[in-house]
Amino acid sequence: MTIVLAKSGIENIKPHMVGAPIEAGQPATVLLNSNESVFGPSPNARAAARAAMSDIERYLENPDRVLAPAIARHFDLDETWITTGQGSDDLLARLARAYLGPGTELIRSANGYLKVPNYVYANDADVISVADDGFKPSVDRMIDAVTNRTRIVYLANPENPAGTYLNGSEVRRLHAALPKDVLLVIDAAYEEYVDAEDYEPAHKLVEEASNVVMCRTFSKIYGLAGARVGWVFGPPDILDSIRRIALTFPVASPSAVAAIGALEDRAHTRFVFDANQRGRKWLSSEMQSLGLTIVPSQTNFLLVHFPDPVKSAEGVDLFLRRNGIAVRRLASAAYKDYIRITIGRPHELQAVRDGIAEFLNGAG
Repeated sequence: MTIVLAKSGIENIKPHMVGAPIEAGQPATVLLNSNESVFGPSPNARAAARAAMSDIERYLENPDRVLAPAIARHFDLDETWITTGQGSDDLLARLARAYLGPGTELIRSANGYLKVPNYVYANDADVISVADDGFKPSVDRMIDAVTNRTRIVYLANPENPAGTYLNGSEVRRLHAALPKDVLLVIDAAYEEYVDAEDYEPAHKLVEEASNVVMCRTFSKIYGLAGARVGWVFGPPDILDSIRRIALTFPVASPSAVAAIGALEDRAHTRFVFDANQRGRKWLSSEMQSLGLTIVPSQTNFLLVHFPDPVKSAEGVDLFLRRNGIAVRRLASAAYKDYIRITIGRPHELQAVRDGIAEFLNGAG
């Protein structure tokens, strides 16, 4: 019997998230597990998507034609340096397909975005995971890891699932040490949530360099996770390569017009930013008051440490699920004692805070 084999690297792909506990039973009603915006999209985005349903039988040909100018106007960028796709993950996967293959490697921070290695393995390339400093990427170790096989250095800034970030000078120091034929990919999915004064928007370095690209998404602050729209800002020759390997008609028409509507409603974006900032500060304080350690975050989530093997991260996850609250556990061993909590509405944050307190006080 003939056996058709997939690429060998695919066998290295493992789940990066822990599924809902089997014992939890009923579906959760408070969903703080996937870093979605609990505040939803702008009403403008919803209305635009509904209106586009009247032409749903048609493909949206060349979504860059409608999306790139709108993105460029909003962020004051060159529209010829923008291409779009099905969320930023689609674009990260395309970058891996375009630049990686057998005998090449991607360098990443060991506890950075856990999905990225899968895109590397799918192309029979190698992942070099560099030790971090308390979940913060180590620029020195990433530089030291570069070899003549390195094709991509990947940096999520801010990071997911930890929420840490590198300031502008650190990112520039990393880039300055890279050979010209190594591509620096900056995944800035959470940039709209950053309030750190020393953070530098990723597009500024992209505009100055020939080997840097920035990935962004509409899935976070714009509340369009289900629409699946992402974009890349980078030199046109790099964009040409990843456009060539895109799916035909990669963005749905309701998704595209929803994204444009979301950009136009700056007041809604500001509301979400302010609400997230308040919620992040409140939840950080409450977790610390319960005796728990947090990782300071620049995103719309918070990583919380449960070091007690009796009152464990696994235990609190199950307890919260039994009470209708979903948080996230990660499959990586480094995150075994942590849960990640999306910043929700005030009543949702109160519910998760009270559930954790009840668990720590013996209810679990």
